[in-house]
Amino acid sequence: MSCWLTEARRRFHAECLAGPITETRGVPSIADVSNSVSREIASALVARIGATQSHAAKPAGQTAGSMFETATQNFIAACFEKLSHLRPGEFSVAKGQTIAQFDQYSHLDELRALAMQNRELRTLLGSDYLIKPDVVVLRQPVSDAALNRDLALIDDSVARYTALRQKNGARASLHASISCKLTIRSDRVQNTRSEALNLVRNRKGRLPHIVAVTAEPLPSRIAAIALGTGDMDCIYHFALPELLDSLQGQGRERLDLVETMIDGQRLRDIADLPLDLVI
Repeated sequence: MSCWLTEARRRFHAECLAGPITETRGVPSIADVSNSVSREIASALVARIGATQSHAAKPAGQTAGSMFETATQNFIAACFEKLSHLRPGEFSVAKGQTIAQFDQYSHLDELRALAMQNRELRTLLGSDYLIKPDVVVLRQPVSDAALNRDLALIDDSVARYTALRQKNGARASLHASISCKLTIRSDRVQNTRSEALNLVRNRKGRLPHIVAVTAEPLPSRIAAIALGTGDMDCIYHFALPELLDSLQGQGRERLDLVETMIDGQRLRDIADLPLDLVI
């Protein structure tokens, strides 16, 4: 009998194959149709996780991307419910929220308001800092009643600034920022890195987990994000064991590249992600 996480992973794959990942004339939508190696790996990969829906034309990139975000959101939310004994607190998983809504980045709202009143400041600052991650994990502040449940831990004389305490007026904390890239193209790589660097540079307080999830079949394109100095915690492939199996017979170089990313702790499977977020 399979464990719960294995079944959750299967449900995630089923949701991906029911929407964002389709098949057109025998070619999965995650493949680069102009690249024969991409087509071969994508076909072998998708065949290992289930059957896709066939379409005359693959969904528009924006539509497919949004569906992939939703599938990732649903998977992480389901997993976090089961992991509450390891990471107590009021957590939720959401889409479409700007980082200025969260405690570590709330000062960006004030900065935006000032920029709106001053053209020179607006020109100087630009808008790159106004990030809206694809999926976020957030944690609500805690009431004094909850903090003092087992012991008179705090009163009004102490802990008057911590973001964990609801009474201090803190906003929800950004626990994790998840960038979802159904596929990876060269023109999107820099955007992912820039968002990660802005999260690092603009925070006041604890740095959230910064990760990316992808279904990209080509190892070289995964490496474009995964390798480097660590702008992000890690990259998570939606079906890493299946990708490794699909690379058999595709040349040792491609398999070596994926194994290098795994050994270097830059690439993991989607099933690793909820457990890593508990840390």
